[in-house]
Amino acid sequence: MVKAVGIDSGTKSMDIFGFDDETGEIIIDASVDRNRVTENPGIIIDILREVQEERGKIDAIVGSCGYGIPLKPAREATDAEIALATFITEADVRRRLKIVGLRELMLMMREAEDLNIYFTPGVIHLPTVPEWRKANRIDLGTADKVFTAALSIVREAERKGVPYSETNLIAVEIGFAYTSAMAVKNGQIVDGMAGTAGFPGYLGMGFMDGELAYALANALEDFGKMVLFQGGVAYVAGVDPFSVSPEEFVRLAKEDGKVREGYEAMIEAVVKDVFALLSSVKPDSIYLSGRFSRIPEFFRDVKAALEEAFEGYGFSVDVLKLESRARAKEAAEGSAVIANGIAGGKYRELVETLRLRESSGSIFDWVKLKEREKLRIFEKLII
Repeated sequence: MVKAVGIDSGTKSMDIFGFDDETGEIIIDASVDRNRVTENPGIIIDILREVQEERGKIDAIVGSCGYGIPLKPAREATDAEIALATFITEADVRRRLKIVGLRELMLMMREAEDLNIYFTPGVIHLPTVPEWRKANRIDLGTADKVFTAALSIVREAERKGVPYSETNLIAVEIGFAYTSAMAVKNGQIVDGMAGTAGFPGYLGMGFMDGELAYALANALEDFGKMVLFQGGVAYVAGVDPFSVSPEEFVRLAKEDGKVREGYEAMIEAVVKDVFALLSSVKPDSIYLSGRFSRIPEFFRDVKAALEEAFEGYGFSVDVLKLESRARAKEAAEGSAVIANGIAGGKYRELVETLRLRESSGSIFDWVKLKEREKLRIFEKLII
């Protein structure tokens, strides 16, 4: 019997999901507004302790950890590892960005000796991704994107009745800020088009034209991380993403021509993310997750666009909604599945197939510029 809990940190909420693999009982399914976590990160620790007090010892908890840390107990994480997993400038620390709250939560998790918390890798830390695909990349997929891929592998294996090692798919997470896609070949993550290094999402522009980066770095007194949370399809549509919800955005796209342009850009971005990964895997299935995938009209339109695009190349794939037992985000259940595997539960083979225990390195290790050593300034923990 293994009790496992997973935590997924999103732009809008931090979600917590846990289950008992003997009874199948859900022991926690909660979503906490991310602003509340930024104001008081300890609220997550309090929730975990309440669950443990009510349900008994939790065997493993996978904590959200930004860009990721090679798999290890949280108590063993160094200051430098936590700093790199949440890397920002001193100016952004003073602005109290949401990632500062995550950094403080990770420090609390490290000190919470009564809770068996683990930090897990991002895509770039995985040995299953060839090194040439890591070159000059940082965001191949944050730790929570690995959670989404893990749950997709489980659902595909269950659906087809095959071992995890026989799954070939692309897992797409379409969230409030970013859209990310991960290529899974033979049950292992081998590539990613993620967040700030993929095609546009609702809030963020995704990857940035190098010339634009050069212009902004010289025009702005402070090139802060919030720049990365702008320029997405909401801005193309001419709507304020903080006052127009994804649901409202989808509705307006049927009525307003300008909003429709942004909507079409978002559909196209998902297709482009998927097709950029076809050199890395020939998928049997595409799994869609995240906030936008829960909007029926949006899911229908993305599914139709993907199916049409694949038909144009002469083959078909199954485009599926990633089903979850949770009210919380799908990645939260994926995180709990990994926690269960780490603790030796029913999903232990999944953890072995993903080779999470062989994860290594840090986010700047594959930067190929002469100035790479200067990036070590981000190893300093600022709070």
